Amino acid sequence: MTAGESSGSVVRRILLGSQLRRLRESRGITREAAGYSIRASESKISRMELGRVSFKARDVEDLLTLYGVTEEAERSSLLSLAKEANLAGWWHSYGDVLPSWFQTYVGLEGAASVIRIYEVQFVHGLLQTEGYAHAVVRRGMPGASRAEIDKRVALRLERQKVLVSERAPQFHAVLDEAALRRPYGDREVMRGQLEHLIEISERPNVTLQVMPFSFGGHAGESGAFTMLRFPESDLSDIVYLEQLTGALYLDKGEEVAQYEQVMEKLQADSSDPQRTRDLLRGLLQLT
Repeated sequence: MTAGESSGSVVRRILLGSQLRRLRESRGITREAAGYSIRASESKISRMELGRVSFKARDVEDLLTLYGVTEEAERSSLLSLAKEANLAGWWHSYGDVLPSWFQTYVGLEGAASVIRIYEVQFVHGLLQTEGYAHAVVRRGMPGASRAEIDKRVALRLERQKVLVSERAPQFHAVLDEAALRRPYGDREVMRGQLEHLIEISERPNVTLQVMPFSFGGHAGESGAFTMLRFPESDLSDIVYLEQLTGALYLDKGEEVAQYEQVMEKLQADSSDPQRTRDLLRGLLQLT
């Protein structure tokens, strides 16, 4: 199974969930009633419609019957989607160190055609060197074993392959200057990280900008966030907000639009890619 196929399974899960929600709402059926029909709770229906859980074929069949979907071709199409949505992702083998709420993100990240991020605390995971990633994980998990740290770093490096794959997304990163000046690891690690940023910023699918201290206050006052866009026309953009013990996935149009405005303002106000490379070279000389 390729990374693209397994990442696509997450997208298919979300697509199937949204289609089931539309069918339910068009029939005026409550989540509670839908849950009762498949011997499940209202919250289970909610998780299914959000694409957060896998689908049993029998449950999908029963829901389609409840929603009045009797045409064989439509039923067959949705049941095939359910089967594809249950494919295990490549990240499944990292399940012992990967929180369930982050597994969804890894799949979405791998399936996106455009990834835009704003980061404040440290260099974004898709741009980290191995040495820098080790330092970040050690700092964030002081009680973790060496084996656990190594596995988390391995997962991060595996995720980075998306940027150099045949179907690599357009990746636009805005890093606050604080993320570049805050040391993780020793001088050699920081030098390696800065050199890597200069190198990867030259890739045709990567746009790297820095929000300099000299600009002062800026649009990113709410903190770090990620925006994901997908090639599937019926899948809306998603804003991902990571927290200490969980994450938020925003897909309501008005919420996404607000983050879109912030991202566009950050991109407009940050140093352009060439000045960003000049800034990185300047920091490299000081390190």
